[in-house]
Amino acid sequence: MKYLMWLLNAAIFFVLFAFALNNQDSVTLHLFFGASWQAPLVLVILIALVLGVFLGVVVMLPLWLRAHRARRQHGASASMLGNTSFDGDTSLMPPPTPHGRRHGL
Repeated sequence: MKYLMWLLNAAIFFVLFAFALNNQDSVTLHLFFGASWQAPLVLVILIALVLGVFLGVVVMLPLWLRAHRARRQHGASASMLGNTSFDGDTSLMPPPTPHGRRHGL
């Protein structure tokens, strides 16, 4: 499995390297207020990728922090309960799931 992952990473690197070699043409980005910037196409694509990943992380960060906080609070409340046994009413408990292969979604 280790060699398969190494081979996959090498193939991805080769494809990206070939893409970079084939796209060395200079492009002009026309920015606001008449400003323009010339850069290789690969650099423009790489910057767009990095900005997209950064923006995705920034947007998801509040959700990740909220989930982490809830998980930590849940762990604290579960440790406070300890090993208690349930002696209550089981009529509201869901039916047991069937064993074996389940059909459908």
